[in-house]
Amino acid sequence: MTPDEFREHGHALIDWIADYVEGIEQHPVASTVAPGDVRAALPPHPPAEREPFDAIIADLDRVIVPGLTQWQHPSFFAYFPSNTTYASILAELLTAGLGVQGMSWVTSPACTEVETLMLDWMLELLGLPQRFHSQSATGGGVIHGSASEAALAAIVAARWRATGGAVNRTGTDPSLIAYATSQAHSSIEKGLRIAGIGTEQIRHVPHDQNFAMQADAFAHMVADDLAAGRHPFFVCSTHGTTSSLAFDPTPEIAAVATANGMWLHVDAAMSGITALAPEYRWVNNGLDLADSYCTNPHKWMGVNFDCTLFWTADRAALLGALSILPEYLRSKAAETGAAIDYRDWQVPLGRRFRSLKLWMTIRDGGVATAIQMIRRHVNLTQQLAELVRNDDRFEIVATHQLNLLCLRLRAGDAATDGLIDAANATGQALFTRTVLDGVTALRFSVGGRTTEEHHVLAGWQLLQSLVPTA
Repeated sequence: MTPDEFREHGHALIDWIADYVEGIEQHPVASTVAPGDVRAALPPHPPAEREPFDAIIADLDRVIVPGLTQWQHPSFFAYFPSNTTYASILAELLTAGLGVQGMSWVTSPACTEVETLMLDWMLELLGLPQRFHSQSATGGGVIHGSASEAALAAIVAARWRATGGAVNRTGTDPSLIAYATSQAHSSIEKGLRIAGIGTEQIRHVPHDQNFAMQADAFAHMVADDLAAGRHPFFVCSTHGTTSSLAFDPTPEIAAVATANGMWLHVDAAMSGITALAPEYRWVNNGLDLADSYCTNPHKWMGVNFDCTLFWTADRAALLGALSILPEYLRSKAAETGAAIDYRDWQVPLGRRFRSLKLWMTIRDGGVATAIQMIRRHVNLTQQLAELVRNDDRFEIVATHQLNLLCLRLRAGDAATDGLIDAANATGQALFTRTVLDGVTALRFSVGGRTTEEHHVLAGWQLLQSLVPTA
């Protein structure tokens, strides 16, 4: 492709993207293809010659889009939102065009320094503790690909600190014990497994009727493990669980963790972004005592995937766990402490210029837009809850402080499962299923950038229409 062709095709592709985003409601929310359909619609072997760009675009329309779940659809009520905006899309194009590798400061100084600044900007915008600021004595932040990566980084830092660095020489200590509730994201257990903490070393702390950790039960479990000669080293407190958006009592958890020298990681993958709106800063409760924290602009802020913000108040432990320094990666800037090498803040070596997405979105007015969107979604969820309460066929099965409502049919689990399947089969909306203490529930997650009141009402009316009145 020549530079002139790049300009021509680039304009065409941007037009296509804009048309797709603006016309997304013409597509079913969930794809109707069967396994293997997408592959069968494309040639089984690579082309022998260059193909016209128009043919590539045509296959986007013919094959790719019909095989997508339309995450940007305003009636996408499944999982959690994964919003994007035009500023963020352009930033992705810019990232690809620059093509830099930001593994260390010397490989692209701007890539590192913009990222550090964006973590400090977001700390200010979210009202987070100054102990996470890059210019604090011990803290700082980094952009990861997902909250799963952030969890793993927290776990290995906690493991390093708990063993005084010995883990780097002798491997995992089988006496190390980690804690979380059954409502914590699956990435916590996955990260622990990767770090050599087996399931017998993981304690599932009981939760209360709101699916939040029972701090007193946590304290008792820690005491029991200490009495048995074990080493409690890590606890995850979740601010907005995946199943029900429950909030663990972080201040009480922190008191136990601090008293016993444990690492406290707070996972606020989606809900942490709510703190952009000052009236929801309660989602930050207890963070002044956390060792690490993460939240995702790629969920509820309009910064497209992937963009997880991870802060720590103990960067020495993080670097101790992850820094390996062969000669070919050494630099005076890093060795003197004048610069950050972000390769030591993550598992991979290589890094993209992800911070451009934050930089462009924030400068384009994305924060004010996100605050308005957050407020709208929370209000719509509360309106939806009132409608559900007024229909005797349904019941709400969890608290709904923000933008997720978990509901079910009083007729039982089988009926609720059938309702979810029937609603999703229409293509008019998409919901996901969860199980809360053995009870099946439908998750109605309100979070799309373009989701308005009429979309939520239509989703609710769809559910009502699929349930017998008698």
